[in-house]
Amino acid sequence: MSLIVVTTSPRVAPGLLTHRAWQALSSGAAVLTRSADHPHLPYLAEAGIGVEVMTPDPAGLVRAAVGGDVVWLAAQDGDEDLMRAVGRAALAVDEPPLIEMIPGSYDLPGARVLDLVSVMDRLRTECPWDRGQTHESLVHYLLEEAYEVQETVEEGDYAALREELGDVLLQVAFHSRVAKERPPEEGGFDIDDVAEGIVAKLVRRHPHVFGSVTVESADEVNANWEQIKAAERAEKGQESILEGVPMGQPSLSLAAQLQRRAERAGAPADLPAAAEGVSEIGVRLFDLVREARAQGLDPEAELRAAARAYRDRVREWEG
Repeated sequence: MSLIVVTTSPRVAPGLLTHRAWQALSSGAAVLTRSADHPHLPYLAEAGIGVEVMTPDPAGLVRAAVGGDVVWLAAQDGDEDLMRAVGRAALAVDEPPLIEMIPGSYDLPGARVLDLVSVMDRLRTECPWDRGQTHESLVHYLLEEAYEVQETVEEGDYAALREELGDVLLQVAFHSRVAKERPPEEGGFDIDDVAEGIVAKLVRRHPHVFGSVTVESADEVNANWEQIKAAERAEKGQESILEGVPMGQPSLSLAAQLQRRAERAGAPADLPAAAEGVSEIGVRLFDLVREARAQGLDPEAELRAAARAYRDRVREWEG
């Protein structure tokens, strides 16, 4: 005789169960659970499967399983403490029953993002601070979190990277939840729309993976990428190669991106940055960015490395 424990994921729609789980539940064995509000109960009732709701009794479950097959429909938290107690109770009998775990549903990769969406919904509804935020009030948090990700990578602190990426993901979820409160005609969207948009973009820009295009090198991938982006800009009515360059980014990164875009469009390499209102040092900095790029260097990263070195020297001087 056996005790069959069927587990389910709260991130999978109720009623969707594995074949083995349905077999166990419909086998004619007694089906028990402690959750009167278990989301699968209506679907089991619809299938003609009776489920008895009871107060968990580890020793009682073991005794029942010794006398005949029993199916335990675990709560969606897995009933881990109860299962440990059942295991101890089984060891206390002379002929313990076979205990088998059958996953009724599985989490797919990314399933925990659903938890984040759920938590964000609750925070937006119940927390006064979260409820009061806007896109404008949140922007600086997004920038701060992105810089913290950059810092952990540059310092090689990969143990901290997980947490920092989580903070960035929170900002994506937060902005999406705020946007959800607007109607679509006013620019409203939700996190599914965000995911749908980036998935469509990635598929569209990788025809060598999702289509019939053949490439032999990363250079060909980049060339295709730029052609596809140019077609996207034309479709949006954006004529300039510089459309979409965020002018609010750090200045060195901005100069580098503008130069890259211009070069891809075939602009002369010696186009000057000098103009009325631009200081001599501004022009020199712009030219230094061009020089760094010519050497295969990231000017933003190089200046940051120098700044870190200077910070260390100051700390040595202080110490």
